[in-house]
Amino acid sequence: MNLSPLQKARYEYSPKLPGMLRNGISEICVKDGAPTESVADQDKIKALFPNTYGKNEITFAKGNNTSAAKKQVVGVILSGGQAPGGHNVVCGLYDALKATDKNNVLLGFKGGPDGLLKNDYIEFDDEFIDAYRNTGGFDIIGSGRTKLETQEQFGIVAENAKKNGLTAIVIIGGDDSNTNAATLAEYMAANNTGVQVIGCPKTIDGDLKNEDIEASFGFDTATKTYSELIGNIERDANSAKKYWHFIKVMGRSASHVALECALETQPNICLIGEEVAAKKMSLAQITNYIADAVEKRGNNGENFGVAIIPEGIVEFVPEFSALIAEINELLAGQKTEEFNALPDWNAKYDFIKKGLTDASFAVFDILPQGIQQQLFLERDPHGNVQVSLIESEKLFSEMVKNELAKRKAAGTYKGKFGAQHHFFGYEGRCAFPSNFDADYCYSLGYNAFMLIQYGYTGYLSKVSNLSKPAEEWVAGGMPITKMMNIERRNGQDKPVIRKALVELDGAPFKYFEAHREEWAVKTAFTYPGAIQYYGPSEVCDLTTRTLALEKGAN
Repeated sequence: MNLSPLQKARYEYSPKLPGMLRNGISEICVKDGAPTESVADQDKIKALFPNTYGKNEITFAKGNNTSAAKKQVVGVILSGGQAPGGHNVVCGLYDALKATDKNNVLLGFKGGPDGLLKNDYIEFDDEFIDAYRNTGGFDIIGSGRTKLETQEQFGIVAENAKKNGLTAIVIIGGDDSNTNAATLAEYMAANNTGVQVIGCPKTIDGDLKNEDIEASFGFDTATKTYSELIGNIERDANSAKKYWHFIKVMGRSASHVALECALETQPNICLIGEEVAAKKMSLAQITNYIADAVEKRGNNGENFGVAIIPEGIVEFVPEFSALIAEINELLAGQKTEEFNALPDWNAKYDFIKKGLTDASFAVFDILPQGIQQQLFLERDPHGNVQVSLIESEKLFSEMVKNELAKRKAAGTYKGKFGAQHHFFGYEGRCAFPSNFDADYCYSLGYNAFMLIQYGYTGYLSKVSNLSKPAEEWVAGGMPITKMMNIERRNGQDKPVIRKALVELDGAPFKYFEAHREEWAVKTAFTYPGAIQYYGPSEVCDLTTRTLALEKGAN
């Protein structure tokens, strides 16, 4: 196998561990923290998780290891979308397991939760693991999006665990995957299987965090990757001076990725979905907000700029959310087939006009035809509009173009407007992890095994104090139920981990808010460049602007 020089060098990188995990397995003890309760709906969550609710938070410290010695056979899965660093979670878990007892076994179940259900796994050894250290992607065992949520599924997993002699299962995933980890842990405890379940917080979207989980892994690398690309485009825009670049970035349910990229690159425009929702902004208001910046810059002779658009922005626009809800009802049941059978778009347009309220049709009618048609593309498994398929970057550039034509006719806009469109998503999900993510993920995996060794279940591997050097990081665990509340999903009340949205009174947004008017008109672009893996710590171990601002740095 031919390897690039960077691949070879990254395989040899030694991830940094928190100080208390560097003492050697025999010198790690547990300190109990306070009992926990869920973020909301405490009585309901407690009733659903009688065996795992209300446990103490814990931290690891230097001291005598008092855990009971026994052979561990641990299963691990990667669940959901890829995020840089996932391989290092597996590597950290493997190294801690083997450092405790070389006879311990780590089984990697293939294809995510399906691997647990099909009992499809590989047993890791040194040679296999060494080929994936510090690399991006989830190709070590693959991933999947099957949900573990039914009693039948739990029974199959328990039976397969028994066949393989599993003592624990580690689920590496996002909020839904770790919700599944909590419910699986409860099942295993209620049925006295002796199988522990531990979760690890993953998602590039950055929405799996709270006062305890300071960052989900992969966010650092993905946003640095996108920011490099955005910086390159900014440099090109400032060179050619003839295009506005509308850039959609991943992050459907929250705007953390967009905000971090804006803090890194200082574009002219960045929409924040949570602000759009809080202010109940209409499509027209958003259009005018962008058009105002284009007009001011154009009238100054600067017919170029950069606008960052979060992937899920349209869901935050109240009138658009109402439109989507009506479309979902309009095409419920057999009506989708009736709609698809219509001969052309004119017939479909008439069908839509008759089926929507006047208010929603008014919103629909101002959309470019291409966007109108995207609203009626293939439905998701629940029969709903797939919002991620809507090219919101093209939606807003087209609406801005139309608004500027009106302003030109009125004599207020004297510039020229040309648009280019980009979507940055997959480019960041499997990048070589930054030093931060390589270190953080390795620590999460190593720490996960310490939670297993001490007998915990239904816990999330937790590493905090992340804005400091790794030596000062604090390792421990938090009951997953602490993060949960009840939400309405598919017509039913379900326990789920609460997503973390951008806080409009938080330091990262406040910093952005204080500077965006200046960035909108001036060319204040910054160019982060490529992720640095070697060199001064202040360059190659740099964390995100979001985390730095949240922890008090300027």
